[in-house]
Amino acid sequence: MSATVLILPGWQGSGPEHWQMRWAHLHAYTVVEQNDWLNPLRGDWMARLDEAVIDAPGPVVLAAHSLGCILVAAWAAVSRHTDRVRGALLVAPGDTEVPHMRDRLPGWSPVVRQRLPFPSVLVGSLDDPYCSPERAQRFARDWGAQWLSLGTAGHINAESSLGDWPQGHALLQTLLKD
Repeated sequence: MSATVLILPGWQGSGPEHWQMRWAHLHAYTVVEQNDWLNPLRGDWMARLDEAVIDAPGPVVLAAHSLGCILVAAWAAVSRHTDRVRGALLVAPGDTEVPHMRDRLPGWSPVVRQRLPFPSVLVGSLDDPYCSPERAQRFARDWGAQWLSLGTAGHINAESSLGDWPQGHALLQTLLKD
């Protein structure tokens, strides 16, 4: 059975020019909509992800960006449904432990560092304003994810001018294979 791709935007959501929304439009992937994009509550976001995984008709692959990556780690540590996840593409995790982000996103620290129970690839940037490359590589090691650097690509979002980001979609395809 083919997997359902669940798109997990980060804090403030992803606009129409973000690669996540472009993929959702081009490939009919499912965007996991959260109740509050501006004041995210970790427990609410985790519950919504659990519902989306349960409601999917078969296995799922997660395509997470920024706070969505932190969500995947927190969710995977407590969910009883991680066996339904075939893999996760984790892009530009937001570091919620740095002081200026901890204050803006209360409840998202500490970042869960437990090894993910499914294959994952973490794509980071050398000049991401929301997570240093050292921290992104540490998250990758802790989560058991393959680390890939996109070079200097900022927060790997719409401002990074990636368009449909075919290289990222190719990575996602490797996780979709049976």
